[in-house]
Amino acid sequence: MSTTPTEKKKTLKRRDFVKTAGLGAAGFFIVPRHVLGKGFRAPSDKLNIALIGAGGRANSHRDALKDTENLVAFCDVDDARAKETYEMFPKVPHYRDFRKMLDAQDKQIDAVVVTTPDHTHAVTAMAAIKRNKHVYVEKPLVHSIFEGRELLKAAQKHKVVTQMGNQGASMDCNRELVEWVQSGAIGDVTRAHIWTNRPVWPQGIPTPKNGAKVPSTLEWDLWLGPAQMRDYDPAYLPFAWRGWWDYGTGSFGDMGCHLVDPVYRALKLSLPTSVEASTSTVWLNGVEQNYTDSCPPSSFVKMDFAARGTMPAFELFWYDGGLRPMRPAELGSDEPFGSWDGGVLIEGSKGKMMCGIFGENPTLLPTKRMKDVKPPTPWLPRRKGSHQQIWADACKGIGEATSPFEYAVPLTETLNIGNLAVRCYDIKQLQKGKQPDWWAPYDYPGRVRLDWDAEKGVCKNFKPANEWVKREYRKGWEL
Repeated sequence: MSTTPTEKKKTLKRRDFVKTAGLGAAGFFIVPRHVLGKGFRAPSDKLNIALIGAGGRANSHRDALKDTENLVAFCDVDDARAKETYEMFPKVPHYRDFRKMLDAQDKQIDAVVVTTPDHTHAVTAMAAIKRNKHVYVEKPLVHSIFEGRELLKAAQKHKVVTQMGNQGASMDCNRELVEWVQSGAIGDVTRAHIWTNRPVWPQGIPTPKNGAKVPSTLEWDLWLGPAQMRDYDPAYLPFAWRGWWDYGTGSFGDMGCHLVDPVYRALKLSLPTSVEASTSTVWLNGVEQNYTDSCPPSSFVKMDFAARGTMPAFELFWYDGGLRPMRPAELGSDEPFGSWDGGVLIEGSKGKMMCGIFGENPTLLPTKRMKDVKPPTPWLPRRKGSHQQIWADACKGIGEATSPFEYAVPLTETLNIGNLAVRCYDIKQLQKGKQPDWWAPYDYPGRVRLDWDAEKGVCKNFKPANEWVKREYRKGWEL
């Protein structure tokens, strides 16, 4: 039977369906599962997803989506790293260069999951967004402040569904902490102490000098991406890149997206007004070392936030590399203070409370208060499914993402601002030959408080900090 022009016009092509679903208007077109039978999914109820980064951390995204969505393409610069995924899905095409993958399968791919090192998040996600692909990007969302702002503008322009990979944003405990804080259980919150056991990789170390032979399974030039060319060395891969400023964002960027998130939500924070930091010093044979390429072994950061509505001004203190706040007097000497990988202590006008890295197990102090205080009545919606699945469903117009770029960009920028203070702690790290006249007031080592201009995205009082607001992109890799 032939199809009339009118019928053809009414036919909804698959890519048009997914694009419409991304705008939150396609729920009507999804065939309910009960109509098709138990366990059966309509073809239109699946998303065609490409993984950029197919090994390591990507394995968890693969496993979270492989039974509910279509994995149609893989990309990884390291064949050895991605071997497990390639063998698990032998019929799925795989590539080393994400640009070639997007060119080759543009019409087939609806959405992309980016699980590459921090320094390539933005260029990879931007390429997908400009092709109208929905994107899920691992935390931290971006490597620099400039990148975050550019990604948000692009995502809004192309109307794609976005998600950052801070999975705590989809957990019930995250909402429980928000409810505890916003119900007034500890009064007006004015301070929080947040700490992590990271780095669990080398930091405060010298830059490798001699280089090494690149493994045959690795495309080193593609791995570097927008970063400046340097010789390959096993000191950078496969996980230690987090401790090098060219590729990672240190402990604050890595774990801050988890630990800061529940506090950020509960207190309705935006960007800080000022930030300062101090870091540990490395000495070798009685000489202070300035390892400017490597993040410091440990750091302490203080961030100031302005009052928000009825919420007072707020101070956030960050500790890493073995540092942590002093045990609160309200906590018994035999009671645990945080967990092996970190914790959160929140202080208010009517008391204190603790929670884990995702906001789990919110506990009033002294802990005996938990027997006397009734938990707040839940008012925030709980979400079912994995963080990845919540995003995939949102791409199809089912619910909303829990860490979209509108939220993830200011959260990540806050962490990047903190890292500016970490990098500026010892001004000697910035002394690269003769400096301009405006440098004179800064020609000393020591702590510097950075005053932040949120509208312009720059430091107002300390020009050297703005050197890292935007990276210098290697030719051909510009954002």
